[in-house]
Amino acid sequence: MVAMPAVQQPLPAENGLLQTFLELETPPGYRAELIDGEIVVTPPPDGSHETAFSLINKQFVRRSAIDLDVSGNKGLVVPGGHFIPDGTISPVGHFEDAEPWAGPGGVLLVFEITSTNPVRDREAKRRGYAAAGIPCYLLVDRGHGTVTLFTDPSDGDYQAHSEVTFGKPLELPAPFSFTLDTAPLR
Repeated sequence: MVAMPAVQQPLPAENGLLQTFLELETPPGYRAELIDGEIVVTPPPDGSHETAFSLINKQFVRRSAIDLDVSGNKGLVVPGGHFIPDGTISPVGHFEDAEPWAGPGGVLLVFEITSTNPVRDREAKRRGYAAAGIPCYLLVDRGHGTVTLFTDPSDGDYQAHSEVTFGKPLELPAPFSFTLDTAPLR
């Protein structure tokens, strides 16, 4: 796997940062996020990342106890910035009339699959999703070979987590109520 580094453009003036971010044009396939005061532009994901996304996506759609929508690359406005999770799980039709950057209300779970800068997924994004009150954050950490479910958001972070190594099952709580098969992530 060849990882391309994310392009960072820290800007000194906080007051114009959001406007600069919202007006930013990225090359086709790239995506821009505003994470803890930095504009981060990342290249399209590699094949391993997309395979992991597909494996996770299929399980939520096929195995959850309720019907769900899985949105890939839905922009969310959270404390700490404008994040684009790899996957956003919500009730069916939740984002039908939403703007490109939506609030996190009603989102049941977000998931990230580590790539060019895993520290952002492990730290900044975890805290941002927790501060937004998103009930569950699923982190597929390709560098560590683990899948971690973070739950119980409070005081700007998740208060509970359950971690398994690739190949071990991970129990997901209601409303999902299924066992995530991590074996294909090896």
